[in-house]
Amino acid sequence: MDEPLSPPEAKRLIREILAGGEVVSSRHATEEMKNDDLTMVDGTWRYRVHTQRIWVVVAFRSETRLVVVTGWRSKR
Repeated sequence: MDEPLSPPEAKRLIREILAGGEVVSSRHATEEMKNDDLTMVDGTWRYRVHTQRIWVVVAFRSETRLVVVTGWRSKR
């Protein structure tokens, strides 16, 4: 996999991995997400993605595996 990925490429790969790959969470992500009442290794390239309420930073390990580096709730 050639990085960096464009935002549309990262989004496509995230969706593919969520549909049929493996998602793991770093300890930091688990702790930070717990601080914001969220449930669910850092990488060379990280991608920040969000919904209206939640942000996450992910790193790809391969085309079928990603790591959640951290996550947080958007300010209300």
